[in-house]
Amino acid sequence: MSNGSERARLPSIRDVARLAGVSHQTVSRVLNDHPSIRPETKAKVLDAISVLDYRPNLAARALVTSKSNMLGILSATIGEFGPTSSIASIENAAREEGYSVSTLNLSDTTPEAIGNAVRQLGREQVDGIIVLAPQVRVFHVLRGMDVSIPFVTLQTASGSDGVSLSADQVAGARAATEHLISLGHTDIVHLAGPQDWIEAESRMRGYLDALREADLPTFPPIRGDWTADFGFFAGQELARRRDFTAVFAANDLMAIGLLHGFRSAGVRVPDDISVVGFDDVPVAAHVAPTLTTVHQEFPELGRRAVKILLAQIRGEQVPTFGPLQTTLRLRESSGSR
Repeated sequence: MSNGSERARLPSIRDVARLAGVSHQTVSRVLNDHPSIRPETKAKVLDAISVLDYRPNLAARALVTSKSNMLGILSATIGEFGPTSSIASIENAAREEGYSVSTLNLSDTTPEAIGNAVRQLGREQVDGIIVLAPQVRVFHVLRGMDVSIPFVTLQTASGSDGVSLSADQVAGARAATEHLISLGHTDIVHLAGPQDWIEAESRMRGYLDALREADLPTFPPIRGDWTADFGFFAGQELARRRDFTAVFAANDLMAIGLLHGFRSAGVRVPDDISVVGFDDVPVAAHVAPTLTTVHQEFPELGRRAVKILLAQIRGEQVPTFGPLQTTLRLRESSGSR
């Protein structure tokens, strides 16, 4: 029994000290990034930590520093490509800074659910929160709660009291619509995201701006739900109208469903109708036809969010980032009129 317990024992700070040939106080100074530590000593300690896979006792450290070295992620979009990519990037960036991450998924965005999630992260004593919940009502609730923990949001929203960070959704949507206009399309339908979603409103604005600047007519937007199933349904319905020559879809999943719906209805893309999406999910380059879409750097958003949040936590100058630029990826689904 004692042998099994010994094998299961986690390495301690004294084990690290013995392997590095230093005192346990020196290991503690390295863990707390004390400026008096010589670079060669720090390197030996970090090597020993890596070899032993040592994990500091965060609870004990929190008692001393009043910091948990944990960040919270509040997300209403887990499972979708963009947020999932950002979360992975946040976790990697946090780990490099000595922080762990606790992620809470909002099953719904009612005030009660949002409040419960924030209070749960508070009980976990997170040092800051990154919000990936791109609905306007989420920020209204956060503002009403007077959240005392530093937080940063990955979308820009009216009423957000935290620091906001975003890709330039409006410019990306404008570029997608202008691309279709440059191909000779004058009747362009927008398959939009759901109401109250910040991204959906931003992308619709970019679409409308491009049409307005080109003095082209607008169609009432078709409100979708981000899913390929809705895109498929919309494709079958739109195939009966044929009073347009192009569709700008607010995300790639709806665009891919749209391609399927058109194909099942005998509509050829891009010969009959051109289609452009948004997000550049990995499968967009492998559907038939390959999907022209707007690419945005979700991992970079995650990295920037961690830099901003840690600066707030540490009382440092908060870095200023402009909106992350998007890129139009030209593929086979868009063609000349």
